[in-house]
Amino acid sequence: MNRAQIQQNLQVILKNMPADWLNLTTHRLDIYEESLAKTQFLEHFKNLVESGKINSEGLKQLPTAYDYIRLGHPLSSVLEWAIAELNNLPFDQVISFSSKTAPILAVLRKNLFLHKKTQIVYSEDISDFFGAELIREVYGYEFELLKASSNESLPDYKGSRIFISSANSFDQPKLSFSIDFAVSIHGDLGSVIQIIGAKNTSYISEIQHVRRRETIAMTPANCFTALEYLAGNSSSLTSPTRDPKIKDSVLESIANITGTDSKPLVASSGLSIQYAIMMGLVHDAMEKHPGKEIKFIVPPNCYGGTNDQARRVAACLDQVEIVDLPVDAGNDMNQSLERILGELAQKDAVPYIIAEIPTNPRVEVPDLQRLKEVLSASRQTKNGETAIEPVFILDQTFCPNVQFLPEGETLSVVPAISYASGSKFPSGGECTAGYCVANLKAENLMDKIALHLALCDNEATAQQYEILARQLPSMNQRIQDAYVNTREFVNFIQGQLPSAKINFVSEELAERGFTPSVFSLDLPTKGKTEEEREAYKRALNLKLINKMITEIPDESKFCVSYGQLKGCYWTVPATSTQGTTKEGDKDYIVRASVSHNIDLERHKQVFKDFAEKL
Repeated sequence: MNRAQIQQNLQVILKNMPADWLNLTTHRLDIYEESLAKTQFLEHFKNLVESGKINSEGLKQLPTAYDYIRLGHPLSSVLEWAIAELNNLPFDQVISFSSKTAPILAVLRKNLFLHKKTQIVYSEDISDFFGAELIREVYGYEFELLKASSNESLPDYKGSRIFISSANSFDQPKLSFSIDFAVSIHGDLGSVIQIIGAKNTSYISEIQHVRRRETIAMTPANCFTALEYLAGNSSSLTSPTRDPKIKDSVLESIANITGTDSKPLVASSGLSIQYAIMMGLVHDAMEKHPGKEIKFIVPPNCYGGTNDQARRVAACLDQVEIVDLPVDAGNDMNQSLERILGELAQKDAVPYIIAEIPTNPRVEVPDLQRLKEVLSASRQTKNGETAIEPVFILDQTFCPNVQFLPEGETLSVVPAISYASGSKFPSGGECTAGYCVANLKAENLMDKIALHLALCDNEATAQQYEILARQLPSMNQRIQDAYVNTREFVNFIQGQLPSAKINFVSEELAERGFTPSVFSLDLPTKGKTEEEREAYKRALNLKLINKMITEIPDESKFCVSYGQLKGCYWTVPATSTQGTTKEGDKDYIVRASVSHNIDLERHKQVFKDFAEKL
């Protein structure tokens, strides 16, 4: 396909694309196969393009590209297809990022495990976004930097050679030397990496996984801008810059909601801010406790992204290790923490705790007074010295309205950082941005976290700030209204199906402010063996979800999210949010997320029909 044909097709696609391609953060799982992420979408898309019959209905019927736009989405896939076509590459060898540095870090991470050298060649200064010294010292990545013009002759390199360009183009650079990866920088839009040659295709999945866990794909809005440029509809590749007034209003809203005084940080996603927290704390420990082991204490069945990212960080650094923290399904978070912190004190290790309150997906809240006592207890090393104080990193995505950090509250007794995925209640599901705040004891850690947020180029985009500025002021009211609907739905389900186990907060916890609008449902099962019972339950999970989404298609959706502005979202954590969790730690239960705007009576009727036919 030549450039003119690509432009012509893009013009038709952009004119006819579904509005959801630009506006939704989460997509349908009933037309999605995770093992074929992007591939299945683009194969059907290519067939549509080659048929010459691109229209709104045809584009709407395409399978889901990715379940969640942090990983990728229809517009990033179309952009990558177009760039691949322009450069005669297979479409899976082009990957777009919101971050300028992340694709480079992805190659460096892969080469760390391969013990392979990396040369980074650039023609223009990259120091404004590539912090070479920090990347070597904190991330442990090794590389050579070389400034060279495109027409310079360079000898072949025994290792991986990355060429970085900032030209206003998506064409592969014309060079007088061979390269393995071409990274083009496009200002606030982000970047694109082209993987050159069949010998480097093993990097594709690794680069995609970095995009999945440590950053995000180029956003739909920025992909749209890039596609408009490629289609010839626009002569500019620029995106809006962050408005200081809008940013300030977001920071003020977050501070008011969390009851904190430190300046919040806002990232492109919840995992982007978590990565900045983890690397910032690793950096801080390296400086304050040189030579000591760093232990991240993490629930093995928590949100899969949290779990996977933490283990990925530990895999790269010899002094960092993950310690499993059993928190639910019969385990008590406080007992587990007390035991683990005592063991780590004996080792004189640096303890960092990452935990969700309420827990995900079983929506359990520990005894908060006991948690306060466990965290504030003074511990001794085996030499009788005072042990290093733990830092509590709280994921409060399920209840971002609860104030944990102010003086006198549960987490005021130790250095604590709270973060939340803004793709849930803060934005009402309209963007992926996430944020974090610190209590008074952890204020000194925020500079390091900010440093690594900037290093990875993971700050929220201008559009993400705009969405948060619009949605945050109504967040707490939406949370309360959604909780009322959820409580009514949970009570109804319990009455209709008393043999089902429902995981939801108690009335007492709700009175204390824990008002989530997500619950999990262990459906009743049957069978002679454990295998038969498990198989029956898993089939029943899907039967319920399919019934809800089929009979209430405008409101009930099979997708991964929470805090959405309308309807009810259904998923099975084991096959969605826990995708990279160890099999034995997965939860094969139904998780439902109820919004403040829902036809609850219709949902009750459909569930009643389901229960009566069991």
